Amino acid sequence: MDPSKIREKIGRFRILVVGRANAGETTILQRVCNTRENPVIYNSAGEKIDPAVLEASRDRGLHDIENEMTFESNPGFIFHDSRGFEAGGESEFDKVKAFIASRSKEPRLKDQLHVIWYCIPMDEACRSFTKGETKFFSQCDTGNIPVIVLFTKFDALYDEAYARLKSEGVSMKEAGRLAPKHAEDSFATGSQLKFLYHSKDIRHPPKCHICLPNMDSDDADCGLLIERTAGTLDNEVLKQLFVSTQQTNLEICMKYAVEM
Repeated sequence: MDPSKIREKIGRFRILVVGRANAGETTILQRVCNTRENPVIYNSAGEKIDPAVLEASRDRGLHDIENEMTFESNPGFIFHDSRGFEAGGESEFDKVKAFIASRSKEPRLKDQLHVIWYCIPMDEACRSFTKGETKFFSQCDTGNIPVIVLFTKFDALYDEAYARLKSEGVSMKEAGRLAPKHAEDSFATGSQLKFLYHSKDIRHPPKCHICLPNMDSDDADCGLLIERTAGTLDNEVLKQLFVSTQQTNLEICMKYAVEM
């Protein structure tokens, strides 16, 4: 089907962003939409929300997951933001679970949730999974909605790998060159991924994960995130909508244009 006809029929691609506070979610969304501007936020009635009013509500502990975030640079994406529930609070978890369930029952594809990005920052002092994350992946059945874990601020592990290499007598230049791969190799066989994919406590593991370093830099690349997200979509119409909506990865547009 022609991408323009798909957009006319479905509208926009809808993503729920879940994660801890200060996990770098907004920065990633800006990269995906190729902008430095802040998002525009609308309530469920389609009315634009004053940022000052929104901030005041957050200060009072109020948050509406139904609010829609968009970026003027790429309005083809709709983002829903879940307040972090790293402490495992029942209220926030129940809101997220209910939102996912209700969106799954929407009769029209345009109103359904299309993918979930779960952000976990790697710059935290304690990188073990929080109660909230364990609860989500053990109790929240997302059905046909794919979940991708985004390990954000992954460059924090580069710094640790660099320090280890230096302590082993490696030169500054060589340690800087080797640190990223050492960090990635160590993480690939580490406790976080073993727990996420193989723990008996995790009944609903994600479809996949991705490590995102240096997303605040000017040349940050979210191409792999785009590629992995497209790869998790079983619905070919949704996949085509996603690929044609994103504007940061021309190669994936060409790849799926050939395959479809």
